Amino acid sequence: MATEKAPGTPPMIGVIGGSGVYQIDGLKNVRWKRVASPFGVPSDELCFGELGDQPIVFLPRHGRGHRVPPSELNFRANIDVLKRAGVTEILSVSACGSLREDLPPGHFVIVDQFIDRTFARNKSFFGSGLVAHVAMADPVCRRLGDHLEAAARECGIPHVRGGTYMVMEGPQFSTRAESELYRSWGCAVIGMTNMPEAKLAREAEMCYATVAMVTDFDCWHPHHDDVTVEAIVKVLLANADKARALVKHTAPKLHDRSQPCHAGCHTALDTAIITAPEERDPAMVMKLDAVAGRVLGRAE
Repeated sequence: MATEKAPGTPPMIGVIGGSGVYQIDGLKNVRWKRVASPFGVPSDELCFGELGDQPIVFLPRHGRGHRVPPSELNFRANIDVLKRAGVTEILSVSACGSLREDLPPGHFVIVDQFIDRTFARNKSFFGSGLVAHVAMADPVCRRLGDHLEAAARECGIPHVRGGTYMVMEGPQFSTRAESELYRSWGCAVIGMTNMPEAKLAREAEMCYATVAMVTDFDCWHPHHDDVTVEAIVKVLLANADKARALVKHTAPKLHDRSQPCHAGCHTALDTAIITAPEERDPAMVMKLDAVAGRVLGRAE
């Protein structure tokens, strides 16, 4: 009799980031594949490959060529297709503005908290007919954060461990008053993309960690020019090599895990679904076959 594998195994890394993140030296068996989702069309095809013996999947968050703006990203489809592809842990690489003097452009922040101020996005896989409430007190995986921190040190990347990512709706940048407000809240960086991405990854029982790549000081800074796309792109290009190196050095650290994540990421739905089995909408259950099939498919 075959032994049922532990939740979240074997490990497969998913990387969500800019279109060039997948251009890593040593990435082999590269192939692009479109994966369908009941939640609609994801940002792009998935890029499959291997780094050493570690399977890895890349998703250009905004599509190749940066076609999709933040508010129009289909976050649910993006996370769903990664889950269908077998991804167990997500490394999210995001360009952000700095809200602190000690985080200049070129620094990376291994984020540990979020404040979600978005308002125009579908934020859950669940809904009427199948209700669930996942814990989000610690929205990123500590284990992934540890590995990212170790890899950043190995690569000599200027970084800090910990910081709150303020997620705004966009696509416009902040007003000066908004920027000062977020600073007063103790936020470290500001961006437009990591919510509801992190919430959906938790619902899909995947480990999730964010590396915020600082491209500019948000408009609060009195001695730096206001944020412009031209300035951000210039720093983005300089950060691209660091991001690829970080992914390359992190991948081997995740290869040998044989048990579910000790932080509970891979079993997040064990106590989250509140709708009684006999009241669950069959159409919703079918739609959630990848995201929640582990718990919906077991006997009650």
